[in-house]
Amino acid sequence: MEVNEKVLQEFYEIISESKQEMFDRIAAERTKHFTVVMENIYQEHNASAVLRSCDCFGIQELHVIEKDNQYKVQRDIALGAGRWVDMYNYDKGESPTVDCISKLKAKGYRIIATTPHTNDVTINEFDITQPFALVFGTERRGISDEIKELADEFVKIPMYGFTESFNISVSAAISLNVVRERLEKSNLNWKLSNEEQTKLKIKWSKKILKAGVELEKLFIEKHSTK
Repeated sequence: MEVNEKVLQEFYEIISESKQEMFDRIAAERTKHFTVVMENIYQEHNASAVLRSCDCFGIQELHVIEKDNQYKVQRDIALGAGRWVDMYNYDKGESPTVDCISKLKAKGYRIIATTPHTNDVTINEFDITQPFALVFGTERRGISDEIKELADEFVKIPMYGFTESFNISVSAAISLNVVRERLEKSNLNWKLSNEEQTKLKIKWSKKILKAGVELEKLFIEKHSTK
């Protein structure tokens, strides 16, 4: 048995059975096949709503580009989603946007930028076979010129009214729902591996225990010496 599996067993002897069942069930539905990028979102309630949607649809990682606007979570909207979703913030250097996109591309993600432009494919049509990152821009201006230059593809949500675009949080929720359904119907191996699930459940266990970090170190030392 791997060390991480033994460490998780140690944590499961401490936390309640209901938490164990919840962690097992939810981790099995998590994915890193696609991730979400928010660029310079200035309305806190929208940013928090996107975080909540990521958790609800099983997206484990959220990337936040902070150029002019700092990302702040509104607890009454996010409802604790920040505890379970891994957030990565980009606010350093000359271009946080380039930094974020470069790191995602280095990990093998295709960059799919959302835009209401009429000539783009819809969220129902783009290729989901390879890992990808969905990028959502600001409420007023949409994606930046940097994203437009770095994106591998552009997608839109079909609309049938006078308004040009959806609210950012609504746009994200619709997109994540469509992509999740498409993945569910596919034959792709898009969920976390058993090893990734084990590591994730250890991380979650640490978050609900006051001495979680210290306990993990103790458990790793205990089982690494055997």
